[in-house]
Amino acid sequence: MEGFSDGVFGFAITLLVLDIALRPPGTPLQQVLHAWPAYLAYVISFLTIGGAWLQHTALTDQLAQTDPLFLRLNLLVLLVVVFLPFPTQLVADALRSASGERVYATMYGLTLLAIRLLGAALDAYARHEHLYSPPKEGEELHTNQRKFLPIVIAYVITILIGLALPILAIALYFCIAVYLVVPFREAARVLIRRHSPRQ
Repeated sequence: MEGFSDGVFGFAITLLVLDIALRPPGTPLQQVLHAWPAYLAYVISFLTIGGAWLQHTALTDQLAQTDPLFLRLNLLVLLVVVFLPFPTQLVADALRSASGERVYATMYGLTLLAIRLLGAALDAYARHEHLYSPPKEGEELHTNQRKFLPIVIAYVITILIGLALPILAIALYFCIAVYLVVPFREAARVLIRRHSPRQ
């Protein structure tokens, strides 16, 4: 299950680069520069899929077993992850041509929200059915629940913003994606430890 899931995540993240293309007219440099919407959409979706993969890996690393319903919920997560390159391309095209921005930005946001909700549902089901390995003495079960509610609220607010200001919504999706991937707390801890005076 884990190997299959990782393969699907890798396939989905690879598909994103296929949407980056240079379009005439213009000099080669102008075409490269004018493709910025595709670069932006690629980075946001790459980070989002990367964040979903990190969450999924943390979940599967703690599993002791699976059951038929868990496997089907996992397929739903993968279904939405593999779908993401499609609205990614729509958003990139909309940013380039300023046509259908609101519809495509909303569709994109709903897909990002669905990935997060289904990932949380998979975690909740594993907990409810006791599919995780019991934590060792003195350890706690790793959880992504701390980020769940803030991320969902941020997605919902951004989707609503996108109905009026789709460009701003895309920028906010980028901020959320960075938050999902960059371990700010761990990085701060390393920096503090590095700069603290040695005993």
